[in-house]
Amino acid sequence: MTPAHTPFDGALLVDKPSEWTSHDVVAKVRNHFRLEKVGHCGTLDPMATGLLILVLGKATRMSERFMAADKVYDGTLRLGETTDSYDADGELTATRPVPPLTLGDLNACAEQFLGDLQQIPPMVSAKKIQGTALYKLARKGVEVPREPRLVHIHTYRFSDYEEPFAYFRVSCSKGTYVRSLAHDLGEKLGCGAHLTALRRVGSGRFDVVDAIPLPELLSLDKTDMAARVIPLVRLRNWE
Repeated sequence: MTPAHTPFDGALLVDKPSEWTSHDVVAKVRNHFRLEKVGHCGTLDPMATGLLILVLGKATRMSERFMAADKVYDGTLRLGETTDSYDADGELTATRPVPPLTLGDLNACAEQFLGDLQQIPPMVSAKKIQGTALYKLARKGVEVPREPRLVHIHTYRFSDYEEPFAYFRVSCSKGTYVRSLAHDLGEKLGCGAHLTALRRVGSGRFDVVDAIPLPELLSLDKTDMAARVIPLVRLRNWE
């Protein structure tokens, strides 16, 4: 008789390194441990690090629920420079002088973004328009109108400022482009800005402190990896 579930049905919390896409991590874990079904619950840009929730086996059915959770990010933005992708992976598009600013000035500006926000996705993004990813159009020099999407910013707070770098934490709804938030804040300040670092530290009830760095995960055998899996029955009890 087939068991109701196996040690490989559940969630695995991975600390994603920079330069890896979320799809890269899924493919590597699936192939490395010879698993049949692996998915993830919320894309991180290649530049970003931190919490990536993988769902294995029968837990892949729960991916939408975990994806819908609010997220928490720590980030760094650079004032005075804008890029076409709104982050450090893009091409520099403009430089402007940075006015005299204090930490209080940054937080006063950030407060203007709290609550519901109509956010326009950046052209350099995976969002699709008529079946084509925006970044593919951007590579061809094509810019198309993008419909704003409703997101919610719970908290947006700067903790330190060393010109031109500002360090912040944001708590937001799913689908929020934090690099768009950085870009828009720079525009409000009049000097422009782009994201230089981003780390997801929380997603719903999951925390990056409980995640295993990808290189460490890949050093485990399959049995030790299974010991890191949050069992399906535990995940169901969280519903």
